[in-house]
Amino acid sequence: MVREADRNPRHHTQKMQTQLQETMDHLREDIDKVGEPQLKAMFETAAEVLGGLKKAFGDCEKKNEAAWQ
Repeated sequence: MVREADRNPRHHTQKMQTQLQETMDHLREDIDKVGEPQLKAMFETAAEVLGGLKKAFGDCEKKNEAAWQ
């Protein structure tokens, strides 16, 4: 049986945004823990990419981009 909350797209977009933010935070925290400049750059790049994805989920939820209308 599927719960009503599971049918709500907003529930899923918000959950994904939370998980993406947690991963972004983790990546940025680890930048100071690694010594290799390439790995630092990789972590920051990954956090930026996830930030774009998080924004896309938010835009979809708010329907404020033409693609989501």
